[in-house]
Amino acid sequence: MQFSTKPLSADRLKAGCAIVPVIVGEPLSGDAQTLDQAQGGRLSAVIARGDLQKKPGSTLMVHLEGALQRVLLVSLGSATEVAEKSFRDASAAAWRALANAAAEDVVSFLHEAAVAQRSLDWKLQVQVLSGRDAAYRFEAMKSRKESTPKRPRQVVFAVPRAQQAAAAVSVSRAQALANGMDFTRDLGNLPPNVCTPTYLADQAKKLAREFGLKLEVLDTKQMQALKMGALLAVAQGSEQPPKMIVLQYNGASSRQQPVALVGKGITFDTGGISIKPAAGMDEMKFDMCGAASVLGTLRAVAEMKLKINVIGVVPACENMPSGRATRPGDIVTSMSGQTVEILNTDAEGRLILCDALTYVERFKPRTVIDIATLTGACVVALGHHHSGLFTPQDALAAELIDAGRDSSDTCWRMPLDDVYQDALKSRFADFANVGGRDGGAITAACFLARFTKKYDWAHLDIAGTAWKSGAAKGASARPVPLLTRFLISRAEG
Repeated sequence: MQFSTKPLSADRLKAGCAIVPVIVGEPLSGDAQTLDQAQGGRLSAVIARGDLQKKPGSTLMVHLEGALQRVLLVSLGSATEVAEKSFRDASAAAWRALANAAAEDVVSFLHEAAVAQRSLDWKLQVQVLSGRDAAYRFEAMKSRKESTPKRPRQVVFAVPRAQQAAAAVSVSRAQALANGMDFTRDLGNLPPNVCTPTYLADQAKKLAREFGLKLEVLDTKQMQALKMGALLAVAQGSEQPPKMIVLQYNGASSRQQPVALVGKGITFDTGGISIKPAAGMDEMKFDMCGAASVLGTLRAVAEMKLKINVIGVVPACENMPSGRATRPGDIVTSMSGQTVEILNTDAEGRLILCDALTYVERFKPRTVIDIATLTGACVVALGHHHSGLFTPQDALAAELIDAGRDSSDTCWRMPLDDVYQDALKSRFADFANVGGRDGGAITAACFLARFTKKYDWAHLDIAGTAWKSGAAKGASARPVPLLTRFLISRAEG
């Protein structure tokens, strides 16, 4: 599905379908009104009869004869309901309706509807992302592909000439973001026998070649030389060798301090010796979604050619039980020199992240954000709507919250008080890798905080948002929109 912008005359349209927004109780306006007049008032007559339901997201296809073959009427509810959710629901519903129509090319006027406190840029992005989401299929592992064509193929947003330049940038960036999200989804949805640490490194190599990025992949011997004892302890139970992927996008002056994104890359998590229950364990292939989001964000940023320097660091390995696996009670020494008593081998994400967080110090980053499917406790606390945000810096928290709100990929700030650090006390090492059950997402963040004293840092726990279960099972590509919006703001700030 390809998107573009053009100044079009609504009364002389030639297309398979036009998308027209309808606000309950209000007459058609703008280009929708012009289009209706060109059709002899047919659209307003259909609406007046009540054929289009009032609920936001309701749709009705009106078939025409002539150069414009169809009009898809999309309800946004009443005027008091035209808020973000109503617009997103309407956009998603429009693409679902068009998937069953034989319209190859579409013109959208949906963005002409006023949405409270939202700009044209936001409305265009929502349409692009919801369209690409509707078109997304993961069929890489199927012997038979779906025969149904992905429709529509071409989408034009009708935008006045005066707004063309800005709109074109918005649509281009939205498509780059969608490409990054699809890349992230594909990695997350792949089975763990395919998406291994080595496979992730190979995908990073392809990104580096395509977009001219700088890449380094550290192997076991190099990690041993760096004394990454925590990461290697997690990896030692698996036959798959660990990888530390370091991908650099340099879009600004070398004098500019980079933003570092660190993504948890556990390509499969059995829990190790502290093994997980069998039910639902297949979803632990998604435990590398933090890593996938870092690679997807870098892809989006590189395609957008943002004027910013970004480093993506991905510690990647499997967490498997074997005769070589780490045991509860083992004590390991991290790259920072701090010792950790491993009380639970299923709290492995923080162990690979802590060495990666120490490693990024060498780049003298302005800001470091780690992204991880870290704790089930975060899912209990926040459900599946908000990612958990932890940071000691108020200004950084505000930036990320704003970026989440702007991108509709929200996060919620959680406490990180020093009083929670007491839960990690150990009689035998500097500290333990887990506390008790209470405040599990917080104590996990407190563990990571011990390795981040030399830079501004935030932690995003995406355990509740990185993938969906049930009938809609699959990777969500969150928080790629949040991270990309944050980097756009930094680049333009």
